[in-house]
Amino acid sequence: MAEPADFQGTTPSPARRRLRRTGALLAGAPLLAGLVQLTAAPPADAAGAEVSQAASETGSVAVSVDTLTPGAPTEGDTVTVSGTVTNKGKQTVTDAHVGLSVGPLLNTRSGIDSVAGNSTDIQSAVGADPGDKYTEKFDKLTPGISQPFTLSVPVNKLDLGQDGVYELAVVLSGQTSAQPWEQPLGVQRTFLPWKPDEADTKTKTTVMWPLISTVHMTAETGSDEQQTPLFHDDDLAEEISPGGRLDRMVALGKGLDVTWVIDPDLLASVEAMTDRYEVTGEGDETVVGGHQEVAKRWLTEVQQAVADKEVVALPFGDPDLASLAHNGTSVTGSLSHLKEATDVASRTVGPILHVEPTTDFVWPVDGAVDPSIVKVATSAGADKVIARSDTFEETGGLSYTPSAARPIGGGTTAVIADARLSTAFQGDMTKASGSTLAVQRFLAQSLTLGLQTGKQRSVVVAPQRTPSASQAQTMAEALTALQDGTWSEAQDLTSAAKAQPDPAATTKVPAASSYPSSLRKHELPRATFEQIGRTQSKLDRFQVILSDPSRVVTPFGRALNRGMSVSWRGRQSEAAIYRSGVEAYLDTLTGQVRLIDKSETKLSGRSATIPVTVQNNLVQGVEHLTLRLTSTNPTRLEIDGDAYEEQPVTVSGGHSQSVKFTTSANANGRATVVAQLYTQDGERYGEPVTFDVKVTEITATVMLVIGGGVLLLVLAGFRMYTQRKRAAAREAEERDEDTGENDADAADAGAPQNPEAAEERLPEESGADPRTDGPEQPSDPAPDTAPESTDPSGTGERVDR
Repeated sequence: MAEPADFQGTTPSPARRRLRRTGALLAGAPLLAGLVQLTAAPPADAAGAEVSQAASETGSVAVSVDTLTPGAPTEGDTVTVSGTVTNKGKQTVTDAHVGLSVGPLLNTRSGIDSVAGNSTDIQSAVGADPGDKYTEKFDKLTPGISQPFTLSVPVNKLDLGQDGVYELAVVLSGQTSAQPWEQPLGVQRTFLPWKPDEADTKTKTTVMWPLISTVHMTAETGSDEQQTPLFHDDDLAEEISPGGRLDRMVALGKGLDVTWVIDPDLLASVEAMTDRYEVTGEGDETVVGGHQEVAKRWLTEVQQAVADKEVVALPFGDPDLASLAHNGTSVTGSLSHLKEATDVASRTVGPILHVEPTTDFVWPVDGAVDPSIVKVATSAGADKVIARSDTFEETGGLSYTPSAARPIGGGTTAVIADARLSTAFQGDMTKASGSTLAVQRFLAQSLTLGLQTGKQRSVVVAPQRTPSASQAQTMAEALTALQDGTWSEAQDLTSAAKAQPDPAATTKVPAASSYPSSLRKHELPRATFEQIGRTQSKLDRFQVILSDPSRVVTPFGRALNRGMSVSWRGRQSEAAIYRSGVEAYLDTLTGQVRLIDKSETKLSGRSATIPVTVQNNLVQGVEHLTLRLTSTNPTRLEIDGDAYEEQPVTVSGGHSQSVKFTTSANANGRATVVAQLYTQDGERYGEPVTFDVKVTEITATVMLVIGGGVLLLVLAGFRMYTQRKRAAAREAEERDEDTGENDADAADAGAPQNPEAAEERLPEESGADPRTDGPEQPSDPAPDTAPESTDPSGTGERVDR
């Protein structure tokens, strides 16, 4: 075994001297065995096989450290480590025992990384042990079998020296039938921070505690007064239910001194769930959501957790700044969505949480920045960009980690989160061993950073955006130990951004070429922003005709913000489906206001009116619309004396309205007419309706026929008048003649005096009616007419009104 390094200016401790002797014996045993084997001089192939077998048995026992308390001990404490040992080899391990070994002081952050990267390597030195008294023995470890262990050692027995971080190894030693001597068969290294006394200058540590989820709400709402929202899944209910990811985040963060970083979309979505909401089911079916009480409880918990704490509101929907900077700035209107998302953030968070959030921070993915990202981030009004030290690297050769705040020009501050601390809780934390190692590594990095220099510094921890429940639990354990420690004190994010920057720290933003390719390949493509821009243009044309635009603008505006979310990274197909759904639903609503199709219209005469019907199937009324009717052949058919006419249109919700246009014909034939709706700013709205008008002009022959008919009517009237006048004259003459005959009879026995008159009376005297029995003459008197019938016209009759 290699000899552990001693600290400069100190003498080896008794424990280390014992370790050296033990190491010498262990190192000599294989050497003696080798000498014996050399005397036998086995064939080369056999020797190679034996070496390969020995290498395969190295580290045959897995050691798991499940708990280590306290994580940062002080004077008088007892360090307790528990876990399991598992024989993963093929041979039984005998005379096994597990114990603790304390390695050298790790005085650099890179040294901690090196140990963590070789935490199970039994070929590396493991350090001194506190003695057999603090070991646990096993008679044997059968292959495939795990055995638990618990080791408790007073801290004063660990021979810890100066303040700092020590390597702490749990070592399983034993022997097998193939190697019948004691040797390390398994090891697990971790870290033991040692700072028993309060630090003279504590590191100010800011921890961002994110409440962010994926996109759940659609743009679709119900037609009721409350506009019942529609969710494309019910996964958010699972996250906020007891034991869910977001429920654990709130419960754990409530007892910590952290800065809450919140996506307003999450709060808006949960608030929507407190009332009636629907969820997309199979096919086109929707089901009513039933987690109202869960949503109310979670919001109440959040309100209590953030009380008297700093709350940073990200732009609504947590837009992907890097994707926007690299793929969206060339698309017109893309930056306006970021500005809108920033403006709506405080209006969303404030009323729900009853706090005044800070909205001048933006957080690019993994804190990776370049000049274009900074430019986009600050275009919406934010002047503080949260970056990370693994992309914003130091170039000044500093021997310590500088404070987070860096002025980068233009009044903008880059807040550089520490990469080692920020990434400490990534990976699988469901196993106790993984969680314990992460906590100890976090504490080790924090203490080593604090001991680098006596300068006061501000450090920021920006973990992953959506920690799992187990990751959140691990983070909480680490922060609890840190806040109970002696070298750090909590600070909010705003204070960290305002802290005095280190003059030697790097302030130059990394070039675009240094942006990580692993992040770039998951960015939202240009097509994302083109589709969002296209949908926005449709929304702009639609909203101007509505009597209550807010019912449409608000849900669609927020849906467009969600379409740019960071949560779509790595889920391109799902993102495309979501955006297409938003656009398709807007098209459906827009199509509810339309012109009714018309068939061919026949026009007889020189002028007539043509009706065109506008239908509104929306719940609300539409206004500020203009209907234009255009004749494609105005020489044949004019509309209001011109090629076209426009009329304003206002239609109530669920109604239709017919608009009438006056037309005049100039010639026979067919004329095509186009009806088109326009918005008040002259933009076309909806599809046009085209129909033909068949024009039949009034000809000269028709005019002659009509004139002749009128003349006949006049002549008939004159004839009736003259007949009545002649009949009256004859009646008077007959009366006179009757009087003369009576006088003649008295004088002369009745001889006729006028033979012609006698001939005229003969028919009357014979009882014949010349108006019926003989041919009618123009001078004949008109017959008497009966009273006009009051019965209704028969079927097929023409009734003049």
